[in-house]
Amino acid sequence: MERTGPTVRFSGLLAAATAAVLAAGALVATAPAAGAADVDLARNGGFESGLDGWSCTAAAGAAVSTPVHGGTKALKATPAGNDNAKCSQTITVKPNSSYTLSAWVQGSHVYLGASGTGTTDVSTWTQSSGAWKQLTTTFRTGPSTTSVSVYTHGWYGTPAHYVDDLTLVGPGGDPVVIPAVPAGLKTTALTSSSVALSWNAVSGASGYNVYRGGTKVATATGPSATVTGLTPSTAYSFQVSATNAAGESAKSAAITATTTAGGGGGDTKLPARALVGYLHSSFANGSGYTRMADVPDSWDVINLAFGEPTSVTSGDIRFALCPVAECPNVESEAEFKAAIKAKQAAGKKVLISIGGQNGQVQLASTAARDAFVTSVSKIIDTYGLDGLDIDFEGHSLSLNTGDTDFRSPTSPVIVNLISAVKSLKAKYGSDFVLTMAPETFFVQLGYQFYGSGPWGGQDPRAGAYLPVIHALRDDLTLLHVQDYNSGPIMGLDNQYHTMGGADFHIAMTDMLLAGFPVAGDTTKVFPGLRPHQVAIGLPASTQAGNGHTTPAEVNKALNCLIKKTDCGSYQTRGTWSDLRGLMTWSINWDRFNNWEFSRNFDAYFGN
Repeated sequence: MERTGPTVRFSGLLAAATAAVLAAGALVATAPAAGAADVDLARNGGFESGLDGWSCTAAAGAAVSTPVHGGTKALKATPAGNDNAKCSQTITVKPNSSYTLSAWVQGSHVYLGASGTGTTDVSTWTQSSGAWKQLTTTFRTGPSTTSVSVYTHGWYGTPAHYVDDLTLVGPGGDPVVIPAVPAGLKTTALTSSSVALSWNAVSGASGYNVYRGGTKVATATGPSATVTGLTPSTAYSFQVSATNAAGESAKSAAITATTTAGGGGGDTKLPARALVGYLHSSFANGSGYTRMADVPDSWDVINLAFGEPTSVTSGDIRFALCPVAECPNVESEAEFKAAIKAKQAAGKKVLISIGGQNGQVQLASTAARDAFVTSVSKIIDTYGLDGLDIDFEGHSLSLNTGDTDFRSPTSPVIVNLISAVKSLKAKYGSDFVLTMAPETFFVQLGYQFYGSGPWGGQDPRAGAYLPVIHALRDDLTLLHVQDYNSGPIMGLDNQYHTMGGADFHIAMTDMLLAGFPVAGDTTKVFPGLRPHQVAIGLPASTQAGNGHTTPAEVNKALNCLIKKTDCGSYQTRGTWSDLRGLMTWSINWDRFNNWEFSRNFDAYFGN
């Protein structure tokens, strides 16, 4: 959230690796001569049949007739945003065998590689190729490897590249047979809304289906999955089967898992549909100052913006009403406190929001953590508030190199924030309201990128809110991600979605409710939240932030998520009838815009 007018604060990933890393990737192994029994195993390696046999990301284009190296077609692919235009193909191979992978490419920073070899995965690349150039690498499969993935991709921000005549030469794999039934199915983690499962890997399986009560509810490429969207304190029956090109195995023996009772998340006497807004209480901007007593009854949760630290790393949070010189119509402290009590008597919740655009908070030490707990408690007690809103932006949260699993974070700023919030929750009890307002960069972008990534070249803030949300999910009342001031974000349909219309809110919210693999790793799935824990965050007017959405488009998004109508091209993974509501920046800007946002909310939900 910001004190002034709209500014785009979405930070792009620092995608470019160092020259030394790139140079290391350019090493090309000398290819041995293929044996007499070897054959080309790649399907449609010349792209004569379009993309048949290939699985490509959104940016990967199509087969084109010029330029080509051989035949009449070649692949043209253009990296876009955070998509490196990857195309891949899974190929059946023999264990303990040697293979040569080769392709002709044209363009800068074109990669060719193989993964899942069972030994050492390989890749090679060319930095600049104005003419067709052949890339070649070799690998040997492991003792139990029966399939590998071969791929080609470009690099972020580079122009289109071309690929043609890709071959994988080596011994043909044995005929594919239906895999065996998975064994060892067990529960590895439970929350009030999810069950994490694992089982023994099955030789020859390319994927797995997970069943709940006999109905398929999830798929996985590895021997683990997390089933989300469950009800607290409920027993569920699970089975799993293995799949490959030949078909699906029988289901495993069933196990029963019971979700936990959960904490106070959502159990705070909010209405079934809640309207959340930020009130500029400590500053003025172009929207003007709005007194607490003048906030209309439409608003169910009022977040006081903002509590800010005395310094970035102190953890010492302070809050004060806007100075009279800046806000001539500001009420007195006594009037402000009386108005808060009146709102609470009417069933409203008033929270202190920490952070905002200017309030960078880094709890890098236990001393800062403890100061945070003490100072936030003082603000809550002084004004008689109902809880806390975490609006950490900018560089407040980031992941240290090597912190790669959102389920067990190690970065001090993450660990200390989780600990501090749990302390506040324990102090104030089950009625303590906890909300969060991260930007898409810190949450949904985690579907593609998490932290600094495997090569250390990404922005370490990518997805950095995920461990905080996950650790506090049973204490969390509402998550309302800011669906504005954002760049394009990839949804669960692997397409990029752009702010400003219903599609963006549908895709971004569906990700929170369905869950998603973090950085594409199916062994690290962020479990979906319960629908009543989620609200959609939007700017109240065109002046409030980039990505303003008209009331008509807001209603389309609500129709799709709650009723599964008006969905357009994006189809949700569920019907989220218990979606809690909407959040906006801000109450002040809504007043400036003649209350268009809140009036539309009231009209839609019949308030």
